Amino acid sequence: MTNLVMDDCPQSNGSSNHKSKEIFAQFIDNSCCTRYCLGPNPSLARFIYALIFLVTCLLAWSIRDYGHNALSELERLKVCHGARACLGAEGVLRISFGCFLFFFLMFLSTVGTKKLEDTRNNWHSEWWPVKIVLWIGFMVIPFFIPSAFVQLYGKIAHFGAGAFLLIQLISVISFINWLNDCCRSEKYYERCQYQIMALSVTTYLASIIGITMMYIWYVPNVSCKFNILFITSTLVLLQLMTLASIPSKVRGGFLAPGLMGLYIVYLCWSAIRSEPQTEICNKKAEAATSADWLTIVSFVIAVLAIVIATFSTGIDSKCLQVQLTYVFKKTEAESEDEVPYGYGFFHFVFAMGAMYFAMLFVGWNSKNTMPKWTIDVGWTSTWVRIVNEWVATLVYFWMLIAPLFWKSKTEADPV
Repeated sequence: MTNLVMDDCPQSNGSSNHKSKEIFAQFIDNSCCTRYCLGPNPSLARFIYALIFLVTCLLAWSIRDYGHNALSELERLKVCHGARACLGAEGVLRISFGCFLFFFLMFLSTVGTKKLEDTRNNWHSEWWPVKIVLWIGFMVIPFFIPSAFVQLYGKIAHFGAGAFLLIQLISVISFINWLNDCCRSEKYYERCQYQIMALSVTTYLASIIGITMMYIWYVPNVSCKFNILFITSTLVLLQLMTLASIPSKVRGGFLAPGLMGLYIVYLCWSAIRSEPQTEICNKKAEAATSADWLTIVSFVIAVLAIVIATFSTGIDSKCLQVQLTYVFKKTEAESEDEVPYGYGFFHFVFAMGAMYFAMLFVGWNSKNTMPKWTIDVGWTSTWVRIVNEWVATLVYFWMLIAPLFWKSKTEADPV
């Protein structure tokens, strides 16, 4: 009997150890550490790329504002011409060019990735030591490039920044329309119609109040013709968007024009705020916000806004696809093994975002000298914001009219 027990003990221990190993293996497979550290995780990767982008923005700012004190060693580089061509606005362009090269390389190496089993998914979500070395290299290489080439890149960056703004406003309008359609769907409208109506009225009134406050702050006298033009055109565009949503045949309701009103009021306000502080029509408002701490806080918020805007636009890889779906009514079934967002589009947006933050730091003019702790200041910046507002309104009208036009065309000429 004792021998039988002794013979069974090893088998019992072996079975117990086997079960323990299975439980431990199952725990490892399901643990957060495995999902986020031991395997490719696109959701975590996008935040790491955003952090890299934020560090790059801060590096460009430090070179612009404090590089003359900290980077005296650049005087030894011939292309820097005594460091004056590697600091200030041109220093920002060099950092921006390095950031653009990094994300454009990532774009070329990940564009077209569809499935999680693709090797490029691992490259996008892993290999961080290699990519950190690449990023550092791209931050250093531009400081050995001749100044003439950097100035050429500064001119090209205007178009890249414009492309970024266009993609961003399409993404914002896409979200507004999605929210509007969701609220007006049969699933939610009957149950929340009063809340939706209250939200629509609130957004519209908030837009009117914002326009009124801009008249009070930024039009101290009738000589402020540009400010009067900007604010009045914003008021007209708000009314046109509201009137365009009245016909029942037009897709949408009053929530979309209300949210769009808030968006264009914000663009108008940021455009006027970008006017030079020496402008007589801007002095009264700036006098109340001249505290150094408030300037610093505004700068920090602006930098974070750049990163957040780039991040949110980059992961919205289907914003253009959604708009084409509205127009052409084409939909594709999604499978579980597809990537959560378009990697190529994500990196392309960050590459354009590198050009965009360079334009903000230099006021859209590489010859411009920006004061410390300032961003996106100058008449060029003002007009870029205003044109962005007008283009956003045109895109909104296009999104309203295009589905109706395509529907009438298909009905007239059925396939």
